[in-house]
Amino acid sequence: MKKNYDLLMNEQIKKIKELNIKPKLLLHTCCAPCSSMVIETLKEVFDITIYFYNPNITENDEYFLRFEEMKKYILDIEEDIKVIEGRYNPREDFFEKVKGFETCREGGERCRLCYKLRMSETAKFAKENGFDYFTTALSISPLKNSTWINEIGVELSDIYSVDFLFGDFKKKGRYQESIKISREYNLYRQDYCGCIFSKVEAENYRKSKAERENNE
Repeated sequence: MKKNYDLLMNEQIKKIKELNIKPKLLLHTCCAPCSSMVIETLKEVFDITIYFYNPNITENDEYFLRFEEMKKYILDIEEDIKVIEGRYNPREDFFEKVKGFETCREGGERCRLCYKLRMSETAKFAKENGFDYFTTALSISPLKNSTWINEIGVELSDIYSVDFLFGDFKKKGRYQESIKISREYNLYRQDYCGCIFSKVEAENYRKSKAERENNE
């Protein structure tokens, strides 16, 4: 039976509120649009710090565009949230980790390895810097496997002894709300996850779609 990770998160939040505390949360984010509604959901409960660790974003221009947009969004919403940039080395931190899985389709085993790569660094950083919880905004996307994300989170919580905040942030219309926020703040919304493999797949899909439409 599939677990309801949104319900599990709400149960965690309920216990935190009963303790009348505001724990330190390290939130891994991949971009401003995806993080927007996650921040809105959690900001009253947690003292949030953003951790931008995304070596999967292959092209430098794309990476820095997303990172600058992340920082700009935090300034625009005027929240007391710190943005920390992780190491950016796609060759060593991404391509070496997914070697042998280059031809996997988007959403397959290569993506699971990528989730674990980014979440592992987040959990490690959380442990080394005294955070109470860690989590990721990845599950806001309908294209991301929330079961894998939460299973990885539980595994890393055991390894690093830092609590993992469950989440399936796309639930309750949050993904749709994130689109509205992106429009309100004029945020750049990419149409692929960041790696060159997903970019090529997205480009091929657009070409195929255009050809089909032209032939109708």
